[in-house]
Amino acid sequence: MSREGSVQHTERLIGLLAAASELRPELHRYCARLMGSVIDGEDIVQDTLVRAFVGLEDLEETPPLRPWLFKIAHNRALDVLRGRAVRKVEPIEAALDVADTESPDPVETLMRQEAVKTAVSRFAELPIPQRSVVILKDVLGESLAEIGSLLDLSIDAVKGHLARGRARLRDINGRAASLAEMPPVSPQVTRYVTLFNQQNWDALRALLADDVRLVQSAHPQRLGKTDVGKFFTVYAGHDGLRLAPAWLEGKEVIAVFDGRDGRKPSYVMWLEWQDGRISFIRDYRYVRYAIADAELVLASSS
Repeated sequence: MSREGSVQHTERLIGLLAAASELRPELHRYCARLMGSVIDGEDIVQDTLVRAFVGLEDLEETPPLRPWLFKIAHNRALDVLRGRAVRKVEPIEAALDVADTESPDPVETLMRQEAVKTAVSRFAELPIPQRSVVILKDVLGESLAEIGSLLDLSIDAVKGHLARGRARLRDINGRAASLAEMPPVSPQVTRYVTLFNQQNWDALRALLADDVRLVQSAHPQRLGKTDVGKFFTVYAGHDGLRLAPAWLEGKEVIAVFDGRDGRKPSYVMWLEWQDGRISFIRDYRYVRYAIADAELVLASSS
């Protein structure tokens, strides 16, 4: 590559970095609902950005970044979902009359409000075409034309998926039961939270397995007890943090509060254990948007 070409490529990468940083929360809102999980949604976002950086080298011109990134994310999510199970695709029925104006009627507004408030996991009960269209239209506010372009569908097909998806989502929400009672907090998480709140960093480092991994979005992965041990060195420099056991999408996680008097967690940590040692840490400190729409339940203080 010539010097001029190298400079142009660098400029394109910088532009992609800036756009990616701005679009990450919105990409996650789409991917989380498409996957039915805020955790899986963030994995798709990470994979999307990696694929975008690699793919940019093969393009002579930089495409419009927002639709390009959403297209990559959409296709990657579908690949993962198809790998999990073979799903039936419903035939396109006659499209119902769906409004697409800048000033939607009250019924249209209520449908969008319902979609935004719907638990992320419930979207997984919709067939994939309906799921994609409802998320793009009612959660992200895309136009019918934009949705059709992204999903390679006609406007009538988009309207059909939207009408059926909305109807099914209302039914799902109507049948949804309240969150089940959570099981007792595990001894491992109780110990981790206690030691962290006591700022006993040496005791926490002693809990790390030799081959422990640490994943923090937008940061290189850390591997091994020595390198991951620096994770606690960083946290030692932050005052006012408080941890509490919690559950996220049925997984036992650790909620992190930025202030001692804070009532709402800022982000979470997710740990895995093997033979009494921490084998994996996923820290969401740098992607706090990931739990904005999550079903996060704090453990009872009793």
